[in-house]
Amino acid sequence: MSVPQIPRGASPDGVDAVPPAPRLLALGLQHVLVMYANAIAVPLIIGAALKLPKDQIALLINADLFACGIATLVQTIGFGPFGIRLPVIMGVTAVAIQPMLAMAGMPGVGLTGIFGAVIAGGVYGLLVAPFVGRVMRFFPPVVTGTILTMIGIALTRVAVGWAGGGAGSPNFGAPGTVAVAAAVLAAILLLARFGPGFIARIAVLLGIGLGYALALALGWTDFSGLGDEPWLRIVPPLQFGLPTFHLVPCLIMCLVMTIVFIEATGMFLALGVMTGRPVGTEDIRRGLRADALGTLIGGVFNTFPYLSYSQNVGLVGLTGVHSRFVCAAAGGIMLLLGLLPKVAFVAASIPQPVLGGAALVMFGMVAATGIRILAQVDYARPGSRDALVIAVSLGIGLIPIVQPQFFQAAPDALQPIVKDPILITAIAAILLNAMLGETAGQPEAERSGSGIGSAEPVIAASSSSRRS
Repeated sequence: MSVPQIPRGASPDGVDAVPPAPRLLALGLQHVLVMYANAIAVPLIIGAALKLPKDQIALLINADLFACGIATLVQTIGFGPFGIRLPVIMGVTAVAIQPMLAMAGMPGVGLTGIFGAVIAGGVYGLLVAPFVGRVMRFFPPVVTGTILTMIGIALTRVAVGWAGGGAGSPNFGAPGTVAVAAAVLAAILLLARFGPGFIARIAVLLGIGLGYALALALGWTDFSGLGDEPWLRIVPPLQFGLPTFHLVPCLIMCLVMTIVFIEATGMFLALGVMTGRPVGTEDIRRGLRADALGTLIGGVFNTFPYLSYSQNVGLVGLTGVHSRFVCAAAGGIMLLLGLLPKVAFVAASIPQPVLGGAALVMFGMVAATGIRILAQVDYARPGSRDALVIAVSLGIGLIPIVQPQFFQAAPDALQPIVKDPILITAIAAILLNAMLGETAGQPEAERSGSGIGSAEPVIAASSSSRRS
């Protein structure tokens, strides 16, 4: 029997299509390169904050990649009640960075206390995931579209930082740095527009490869330390010792998981629109269970909380490749990178301007998906205040981007919330829609249905219109 090819449109069948092995590997590697910088950033930041020696930071990176691979396989392939079975890449969430840095400064907590809090957060997530159906009515298209738009805007800030050479770099925005990022961006656009078939679909991978070659020619890539890395490193559980559990860090991590669930829900619904596969309440539950299980696995293997990565959602929208098995292949590659430190070292050596040029395209695609969802909103409906919900939510979400010091007087406990543009947008959109939107006055009988309010009919309708 012939292997099914990935359809170019957003057909539901595309999610379960399995491309031939060479394409599967290339497309999976493309996803890995897109998320790799973020995947290793958190271990580097936490390791530096705890003043860990270089060899222990290397252990954290390998453990992180290994756990990323496991969590991605669970999320994409699915095992029983775990995994949404959509093209999702799992990685350490940036939401947890500031809380974990705060934990690192608490007396008696240390690294084992952080891992204990991560395990507690994973258990908490598993306990609350079954109840997600009760809140899904608060995520109609006006909310999910607003959240996804802000995710794209917030990620663009990250992309610009990479394209300029890395935030804090003394040569930030140097002409040569910007030129390399622009060359990568131009290569991706040209390949996506004029490349034949499969070449267009791996435009991001080829663009990054071109940028990497250019950076090598310019002498920007530093391979010092590569010889010190072993070829194979097994990642054992609890390699830093038994976890310790402290009340305040555990409570903080439970809050982080609540934030993760809000962000993940919006991304799952967006993927439903992109791939043409309707996402219902049980799908969301399976996806959130996988997020929680990935976090629990992360704690056991001495790494950190996990989330479905939004930048890879942008890559799905850009390439039109909707096969979940491509992301499963990426999970396998991450597992391998976690076991082969030399290979991981080379991948980690890609300069930030190269990644920044690619990220500008992909992160913009996330915002474009949000705008596409908002296009389904009926603004002319009598009594509709959806435009007001969108305007105010995006305005509030932009505050930490355009004026980071605006919330400096907020209590320390609230800083991770008010400084995160994605989270504060989500909270504002949910609350404003509950007060002003259709949900507030909608009869209970109309809200029950599929369990995701008005979001699922829009997703299904969007899918039907693309197939016709």
